[in-house]
Amino acid sequence: MSDLVRFGVSLERALLDRFDTLIKEKKYTNRSEALRDLIRQELVQKQWQEGQEVAGAITLVYDHHKKEVLSGVIDKQHDFQEVIISTQHIHLDHHNCLEIIAVRGRARDIQRLANTMKAIKGVRNATLSISSSGREA
Repeated sequence: MSDLVRFGVSLERALLDRFDTLIKEKKYTNRSEALRDLIRQELVQKQWQEGQEVAGAITLVYDHHKKEVLSGVIDKQHDFQEVIISTQHIHLDHHNCLEIIAVRGRARDIQRLANTMKAIKGVRNATLSISSSGREA
């Protein structure tokens, strides 16, 4: 860190104790790193809420033997190619596949894609993991 600034924080003892327990559970080495992550997480949420450029991953699980599911997933990916930067297809077992779709673009477009994928008949599970694009707004 090039420009480290120290500041004080006042908390109720019970809240600090709970925070210290969380820090241990998440394997942080100190409070500062845990606070930095919480701040970053809030800033990413703000980017998503404001519709800024963001990045993320959509994960799908589906039965690849149901051809209409596979064609639906592929068709929808073509409809949203402006936000899709990469896809990965993984065979989990004889029936189930995991599709990971890496995305970057406006939050509303990515959310629309995630909702579209989730609504495809035969998709068993779909989740959206959000992140920053790494670019400061």
